[in-house]
Amino acid sequence: MLFVMTGSTAASGSVMSLIDGKGENKVVPNDYCFCKLFERCTSLTQAPELPATGLTTNCYSHMFYGCTGLTQAPALPALRLANGCYYEMFAKCANLTQAPALSATILATDCCRSMFAGCTHLTQAPALPATQLAEECYAQMFDSCTSLTQAPELPATKLAMACYRGMFSSCLNLTQAPELPATTLTKNCYY
Repeated sequence: MLFVMTGSTAASGSVMSLIDGKGENKVVPNDYCFCKLFERCTSLTQAPELPATGLTTNCYSHMFYGCTGLTQAPALPALRLANGCYYEMFAKCANLTQAPALSATILATDCCRSMFAGCTHLTQAPALPATQLAEECYAQMFDSCTSLTQAPELPATKLAMACYRGMFSSCLNLTQAPELPATTLTKNCYY
């Protein structure tokens, strides 16, 4: 399922109401459940609430890809991520100025890969508190975020293959690199 819309549109309420009719469920029921739901809906000005704390593989992947009318992202309360759950979730949302807080500390393969790639108006990255990373979890996360001037702290000490690969690629206005406390590296972790 995906939406096609014209005219200025603000979504409201919980996206989980599409599952249970009320929006009370906090667990996404299937892999790819909301994948591409609003992809390229350029007239979407407000995202619905995303209250789920139980995520599934690629559940929000590409959900708002290319939604150039979005300026703010909804809160993402999940503490444990699933494979590809936020993959390219806000990619190409060129007018997104504020990223949601990411309090997740348990990551999974590709979970935040390219999450904000091409968000050219994003000025501040969210805190990334996880100390143990997963394969390609943050790969290309901020690729081409040309308004980003400061990188978030990267406290992780347990890295995984390609975990930070291309994370700040083409961030032309980034003026200071973050400290990198890990002492044991893995293949392509900082590529």
